[in-house]
Amino acid sequence: MAYVVTISAAFGAGGSVVGPALADRLGVAFVDRAIPAAVARDLGCSLQDVLEHDDRAPTGIQRLLAGAARLPAVTPGSIDMSYVHAAEGSGRLLFDQEFVDRTEQVIHEVAESGGVILGRAGACVLADHPAALHVRLDGPPERRLTRAAELREEFAGPEPDRGTAGSDESAAGGGAESWNPPTMRDLRDNDRARSAYVRRFYRVDPASPALYHAVLDSTAFELETCADIVERLARERAPQA
Repeated sequence: MAYVVTISAAFGAGGSVVGPALADRLGVAFVDRAIPAAVARDLGCSLQDVLEHDDRAPTGIQRLLAGAARLPAVTPGSIDMSYVHAAEGSGRLLFDQEFVDRTEQVIHEVAESGGVILGRAGACVLADHPAALHVRLDGPPERRLTRAAELREEFAGPEPDRGTAGSDESAAGGGAESWNPPTMRDLRDNDRARSAYVRRFYRVDPASPALYHAVLDSTAFELETCADIVERLARERAPQA
């Protein structure tokens, strides 16, 4: 039985640490930065195009923040042109829903062989998957802010040559050399942007316990302990499925 775990992590909750550790223990892939690369390849657009729509990339967060106050209601025959743009070098228009649809396809493909999927509304996309374990990592804002500051390398963002989607703690950073401690505003902005993605495309609150099998205050434990807990839950759930 291939293990499938989706992790929704609030800013500073340590999803970028727990996720890879869990994947290593379960012997499956950790899927975060591979998703935008696969979407770009399949849509025939640039990686930057995808990152501008991704809920876990710094550029995507900035874009989501800009639109968080005006989540559009989609009606038959209507198109919100503010969410349409020309793909770089492709000569065609790309719609947000194209990126979301392809992201969902990638997540379903990952689930076939097993993996730990961080973010991107994985719990919604795989809600009907019989073996998937859905987990939410969260905690009091003050403690999450402290944890984000402790995870300096993650918060600082990807190195220049990596240039792909960042972690929960990387979204507000600008690289190791320009790293500054996160502020409460950074935390709130990131939380709001990630919530906007899920609310807009799935019409649910990503913090709702109803979406998950387990909600864990990851600021109350060491992140290694959190990985231990989720690993045990995943191993118990898989045989049931």
